[in-house]
Amino acid sequence: MPDRRFDLAVVGLGYVGLPLVIEGVRSGLRVAGLDVSEAVVAGLRNGKSHVDDIGDDDIATALDRGFTPTTDPAVLGEADAVVIAVPTPLDRKVPDLSAVIAATKATADHLSRGQLVVLESTTYPGTTEEVVLPLLEGRSKLRAGSDFHLAFSPERIDPGNSRWTLRNTPKVVAGIDEASTARAAAFYGTICDTVVTVSGTREAEMTKLLENTYRHVNIALVNELAILCHELDIDIWEAISAAATKPFGFQPFHPGPGVGGHCIPIDPNYLSYAVRQLGHQFRFVELAQEINDRMPRYVVDRAMEALNEHSKPLRGSSVLLLGLTYKADVADLRESPALQVARLLTDRGALLTACDPLLGQLPMPGITMVDDPVAAAAVSDIVIVLTPHRVFDLDAITAAAPLLLDTRGVVRSGNAIRL
Repeated sequence: MPDRRFDLAVVGLGYVGLPLVIEGVRSGLRVAGLDVSEAVVAGLRNGKSHVDDIGDDDIATALDRGFTPTTDPAVLGEADAVVIAVPTPLDRKVPDLSAVIAATKATADHLSRGQLVVLESTTYPGTTEEVVLPLLEGRSKLRAGSDFHLAFSPERIDPGNSRWTLRNTPKVVAGIDEASTARAAAFYGTICDTVVTVSGTREAEMTKLLENTYRHVNIALVNELAILCHELDIDIWEAISAAATKPFGFQPFHPGPGVGGHCIPIDPNYLSYAVRQLGHQFRFVELAQEINDRMPRYVVDRAMEALNEHSKPLRGSSVLLLGLTYKADVADLRESPALQVARLLTDRGALLTACDPLLGQLPMPGITMVDDPVAAAAVSDIVIVLTPHRVFDLDAITAAAPLLLDTRGVVRSGNAIRL
C-alpha cells in the first residue's frame, strides 16, 4: 500500500464527521477533514468547534497533532481511508442523496489503488452498492474489491450523551465483499472498542433505519397514550415509571411535544421510501409520523385549555417558551418541535417570548428572546417547558410562573400541568 500523507480523511465535518476526526486523532491516526463550508473549515483552523460534544480544546489538540481541515477535495487522494459522513435530508419526504453523490464523486476523482472508502451517512438499503459503487468505479476506472475496498458503517452518534461515545458504542460494519469487510473492520478497530460485522451492506444500512424506526414508533405510542390518558384522567408519567420497574420485556419511552433532530423524524422515512419502491405501504412508520407530527398542535391545545381554565384567551396572552432546541443540553434546532409550537402559537395570536441559553441568535421571527427565565415567567400568563436544559432552575421558574405546562414530565411541584 502506498505511503500516503493521511491515515483517514473524513468528508463532512458535522455532528458525525467531527467526532470521528477527534477519535481518530486520539487513536494516533493522521487525519484530514473535508467540508464544503468555508466558515466551518476556517473556524476549525482557528480552533473553534461548531459541534456541541466537541470542545475548542479538542480541536486545538487535534490541530497540534496534525489534523488538517480543508475545502480542497484533493486531500481525499492522500488518505488510506476515506469516510463519507455528509447529511442525508428529505426533500418532500423523498431521500435527498445530493450530498452523498457529490462526496462520492469527489472521492472517485481522487481515488487510487489500495484505498478504503466507507459510507456512514444514513440512507436506504442498497445505496452503497447501487449509488456509491457505480460512481466510484465509473469515474475512477478502478474496480471495487480488487483495486479499492468499499463498506458501509452506520453512524451511532447520540448528541449530548457523555456515557456512550464513538469509542465505546459498538460499530456495525459491512463491506461489499469479505476483503472490504475485513479492511473496514480493521480500520474501525483502531478507534472503536467493539466492531460488529454483518453479512452485507444492505443489512448494515437497515440496522440504522431499524434502530431509529423502533424509537420513532415507540415514541408515537406513548404520545398517543398521553393524549388518551389525559382524557381518562390517568397520570401517564406514573404509569410509565411503574411499568419500567419490570426487569424484562419493557423499555420506557416518554411523551413530549414532538420529535426532532436529524435521526428520528428523518431516518424512518428512508425506510418508508424503500418500501414504497416495492409497491407497499409501511403503515407503522406513516402512522407514527402522523401521531408525532400532531404533538405540537396538541401542546398548543393544552396551553389554550389551561388558559381557559383561568378565564384567559390564548390570543393576546403572553407565553414563555422554555427551551427551543430539539434535545436538552444540545444546541441543535434541526426539526425541533418547539419551532412548530411557536408558529402555531403565533398564528393564534399569542405574544411569544422564549429563553434558550444554548442559542446565540433568534431562530425565527416573532419571538422575543429573554435571558432571565425566572423574571420572564413572572410576567407571563403561561410558561411552556419544551426543552428542559440543565441550566434552567425549574423550581424557581415554576414558583414564579402563574401557570406552567410541562411537556417533558420534569416538573413535579407547584402549579405545573403535565402533558
